[in-house]
Amino acid sequence: MKVWKRILPILLLVSLLAGCGAPAAAPSGTEQPAASVVPAQGDYKVLNVGRMSELFDMDSTIATEADCLEVISAIIEPLFVTAANGTPVNALCESYEVNDDGTAYTFHIRANANWMNGVPVTAHDFVYAWRRLVDPETASEYSFMMEVAAVKNATPIISGEKPVEELGVSAADDKTLVVELDRPVTFFINLMTFPSFCPINQAYAEEKGAQYALGADNLLCCGPFYMSAWDVGGNTYQLKKNPEYYDAENVRLDEINFQIIKDPQQTMLAYENGTLDYVRLSGDQVTKYKNEPGFTRIGEGYLWYLSPNLNPKSAAYSCGLENENLRKAIALSYDKSVICDDILQDGSAPADFAIPYQLATGPDGKDFRETAGLYLQTDKAKAQEYWEAAKAELGVSEVSIELLYDDSDSTPLIAQFLQSEIENNLPGVHISLKAQPKKSRTELMQNREYQLGLTRWGPDYADPMTYLDMWTTGSTYNYGEWSNAAYDKLIDDANGSLANDPAARWEALKQAEALVMENAVILPVYQKGTAAMVRPGVSGLAFFPVGVGTIYKDVDVNF
Repeated sequence: MKVWKRILPILLLVSLLAGCGAPAAAPSGTEQPAASVVPAQGDYKVLNVGRMSELFDMDSTIATEADCLEVISAIIEPLFVTAANGTPVNALCESYEVNDDGTAYTFHIRANANWMNGVPVTAHDFVYAWRRLVDPETASEYSFMMEVAAVKNATPIISGEKPVEELGVSAADDKTLVVELDRPVTFFINLMTFPSFCPINQAYAEEKGAQYALGADNLLCCGPFYMSAWDVGGNTYQLKKNPEYYDAENVRLDEINFQIIKDPQQTMLAYENGTLDYVRLSGDQVTKYKNEPGFTRIGEGYLWYLSPNLNPKSAAYSCGLENENLRKAIALSYDKSVICDDILQDGSAPADFAIPYQLATGPDGKDFRETAGLYLQTDKAKAQEYWEAAKAELGVSEVSIELLYDDSDSTPLIAQFLQSEIENNLPGVHISLKAQPKKSRTELMQNREYQLGLTRWGPDYADPMTYLDMWTTGSTYNYGEWSNAAYDKLIDDANGSLANDPAARWEALKQAEALVMENAVILPVYQKGTAAMVRPGVSGLAFFPVGVGTIYKDVDVNF
């Protein structure tokens, strides 16, 4: 099944929403009611959550957006989940063994783990899902996660050189999953907490066909909750406690309602009116609410950066950003601290790096950033020098660049500030603004149909490679189409020959980051911090800077 077959009807639905501003109608053939937002009453416990973005796909092998992954983690469990202290703990895996050189794992699936329809979760469900993830027909943007995990033959299967049946995953019996690796991966168990590695029931998925995971009626769940209401692109969705879940007695919430409100002011009105219990704050809302009960700061690993198109596919997207001095001039021309302190006000910090703080600890026991350098720090005088050099090399006195960005939250304000800073500090550089819905912006960048894009990346696992492998030659997320043989070799070595030499691998990762920054492959802006309001009486919300951002299993409400 080609992924474009799933995306086309979704895009049509989004276009209709944008054109009329009305809530989405239920897709043909579904009668699932919209989720209602109601307060908890009596012993029936309800959490109401505000969100900025719609859900478009709950297929664990296709979903990439943070909100989608967050919901998948609540309704379909992988082998392990992340505990409150950030460490992986057993989920569908009851126990496991690993061989001496770390290249073979045997996982034993819980005997009492069932799908929502009462069918047991088996090792075959993992085999099917993992093969589906790497199958070129699926065209998953997250197929690379199987390569990161070094599952045997993942790379040649993704490239179409080998059949999916040769992936290093097999079912020794219904409850025993065997995984073979091409090389040891020190963070392999951590990777297994990510939703891309969730199981999928083959019979159910094949019965649903192209509609699988598109709507609440097309999902089969095995997690703490099941999806009780959701229409693709709709402005509400709902989860309810899953009575078939093996640990249901320890799930306290009966229902979670999500409401999509893109206007931050309307979101806070809903919170103040008592119809929402957990919402994210933006901009000056942080100052307004920071002394109120329920104010919560959440550390995040998201890096926001400008991605220049270094290798435009046509003249329409050529604007001079192929020139390194122009990229450096722009990178040094804007004041990142103003963005963090005056626009966002949420604990975000200026980024002079590609690898965020508090992402990963090295073999020396120190955070990666403690022993790595800082790059492309704001220096408006130096930016002017780079601009003068760029004009000489390009043979121009001015350039016009289109900045592509999301149309929600604080992003438009940041884009406008960047436009002002760049134009004021680099006379002759003209920035035009192009706002798009997030999904459209992402697609334009993935198709390389842009000049300069404001984008972000959130870490999927606690290792610098979750960022660094994006900028290898041919990577899907290498939006700027940068290619550097020395960089590719460093990444190959870190994933291969240095896998059993942690200290040398760590140094290679530092060198790789230095190459990205010194070539101005990306122009960093800030590391995201988040502030939220969590209604007093809500407990057990777990927040993480890596992988799935929020986990709901242990939430309780006492209002």
